[in-house]
Amino acid sequence: MSDSGTAATASARADLPPIDRAPLRRRRRRAFAVQLACLAITVFMALPLVLIALAAVSSRDDLNRFPKPLLPGEFSTETLSSFFRATGTFPALGNSLLVGLYTVFWSLVVGAPAGYALARYVFRGKDAYRVFVLLVRALPIVVLSVPLATMFLRLRIDDTVLAVTLVHTVLALPTTVLITASIFVAVPADLEEAARVFGCTRWQAARRVVVPLALPGLAASSIFTFVLSWNEILGATIVTLGHRTLPAQVLTALAEASTPYRFAGGFALIIPALLFILVMRRYLVNMWGTTLR
Repeated sequence: MSDSGTAATASARADLPPIDRAPLRRRRRRAFAVQLACLAITVFMALPLVLIALAAVSSRDDLNRFPKPLLPGEFSTETLSSFFRATGTFPALGNSLLVGLYTVFWSLVVGAPAGYALARYVFRGKDAYRVFVLLVRALPIVVLSVPLATMFLRLRIDDTVLAVTLVHTVLALPTTVLITASIFVAVPADLEEAARVFGCTRWQAARRVVVPLALPGLAASSIFTFVLSWNEILGATIVTLGHRTLPAQVLTALAEASTPYRFAGGFALIIPALLFILVMRRYLVNMWGTTLR
């Protein structure tokens, strides 16, 4: 019985058609191609950052040598220290921090309620409003900066932190509105309605239920706005002269600056963006509905 059963099983397996492994091989090749493309893009984007970082910790002799070595002969803080000792660096750094924090504050104060309205209410012209908000980002910065600079001159607030804050807030509001709208859409409306059933007003339900659930996304939106403000150069250069932000200060000094100053300035400008990616990556991925494992 056992021999006959084994023989029958072997005969049944022999009668089965061969397994087509071509789809599995195609899937593996496709996955390998995607991973290879991601690796190539990562190297392409990370290589300039690595080279700037290596140059920023190189000595002056290595930077002035030709051809420049790929790796520094000795690591030194001379380049960075000379940059931070340069005239105007620390005031410009303070201006950048103030402008970034003020921009985050006003963007959330104005943009978060607008995003909440887009997420919770249905009104005429809602889609047109979304497109109109994006049109602000479609305009070149020069188109916005020149009229704003003229208005600031008339109001006598030119060359101030407030002027740069207003320009950066205008630039950051479209993304803040749309990001916060997507965040509030992800918060179930049933929880807010349940809070109102238990006696909360709409404002109390939003403050006690919606905002705590949307806090990670709001934090990600805030950091995105801060990095946008930190990296913006042209608007800050147009509306300021003596109270410039750090990117504007570095840009205006590039023509007469030495090579070590340029590398150190570039490294100092990319640090906030790197910290943003490292610290807030989980919030950013969760915001779009995916969990980073």
